[in-house]
Amino acid sequence: MRQPTFEVIPAIILMGTALFTVSNFGQNSDFNLNVHAKSNVTAKDIGLPVYPGATPFKEKDSDSSSADFLFWLNSFHLSVKAASFVTTGSPDHVLESYRKPLARFGEVLECDHGKPVGSLTATKSGLTCGDPTSGRMGMVGSGSDRELRAGTPEQSWIVAVDGAEKGKTKFGLVALVLPKDEDTK
Repeated sequence: MRQPTFEVIPAIILMGTALFTVSNFGQNSDFNLNVHAKSNVTAKDIGLPVYPGATPFKEKDSDSSSADFLFWLNSFHLSVKAASFVTTGSPDHVLESYRKPLARFGEVLECDHGKPVGSLTATKSGLTCGDPTSGRMGMVGSGSDRELRAGTPEQSWIVAVDGAEKGKTKFGLVALVLPKDEDTK
């Protein structure tokens, strides 16, 4: 099975670090900096329940099935919490079980290979399945077959599901906080 949403996390971290370096290079001012990274995140930490019967999924060359990264410098805030699971439940059942929990974060948008499914193409808050031409950081090209998203473009929760293979469905849960656009501050 392909690696879902998590293959985009290193790119987000690198972009955040680059933004920090560019925006703060050469400044001699007081600043508040908080950085942490850990590898033991639960679905509860992400704000979502665990799908019944799901177990943590680790790639062969990985020590962990989850990650928590926070980078906070003054008003710049980047946070990624992600956990990967596997279940015998079908991809459709996994997605259906997360619609209601995600709805507490706002409208739920379904995406199939980066394209919206159904009549909802963007939430009222502006969350989309991703537009590579917009220049916004996002989950475009996550490698997931299907996703459910809720929240805002700056703070979203994502359930990313790969198609079933050998009777197993691999899925990821992600809580993502991205820096605000300068235009929206």
